[in-house]
Amino acid sequence: MTSQQPSTLAPDSLSEEEVVRFLIERSDFFDRHPELLAQLELTHESGEGAISLIERQLSVLREQNRKLDRQLKELISVARSNHELSDKVHRLAMRLIEARDAATVIEAVEEVLREDFGASDTVAVLFHNASDIVQAEDTRFLRRVERQSGKLKAFATFLERGRPRCGRARDSQLEFLFPDHAVEIGSVALIPLGRKAEVGMLAIGSGDSDRFHPGMSTDFLERIGELVGLALSARKG
Repeated sequence: MTSQQPSTLAPDSLSEEEVVRFLIERSDFFDRHPELLAQLELTHESGEGAISLIERQLSVLREQNRKLDRQLKELISVARSNHELSDKVHRLAMRLIEARDAATVIEAVEEVLREDFGASDTVAVLFHNASDIVQAEDTRFLRRVERQSGKLKAFATFLERGRPRCGRARDSQLEFLFPDHAVEIGSVALIPLGRKAEVGMLAIGSGDSDRFHPGMSTDFLERIGELVGLALSARKG
């Protein structure tokens, strides 16, 4: 009788999926074979040398903890920022309520944007169909123009959508909004005033090209636009 040789598995007889499934279905596998945890060696993250499975698990857990810590800090930062923004919008609302006329509304908006929001490059564009709202001369902050003016052609899509827009602006937009220092503006937040920007728009410019970007939330900007638009419309005539 010939003696039987111990059976061996070819290296490719099991797929990775089968091995993974085997370990998942037998969660106590390493409890029954604890020596493997120290014997199994994995390539070090740096690509040099090897580490045990336990060391790799600890490394993975540490990285997960670092990620969770970063996410928690980001959430806290966002919550704090939102709270501060909410307070600023509230103060703006109070100033608008106290404003005796449309001219005072414009003054309040300029002051709050500059002092509370730190926005030094701002402009309020009012349309002539609402020109009887504000009886005042144009200034660096206040501009008035016909809604159908060719000067506003560069803003056609924004005005049609009637929603805040953040990001880099085209040269034609910058030259209209900030004619004295268009080249210094890296990004802009455009805020419609009134439904479909029927009253006008606010523009906040920044020298930082990343200050206003398409991915940022515009909830507070929309709220500001609604408040200012209503405050101006309520004082019409």
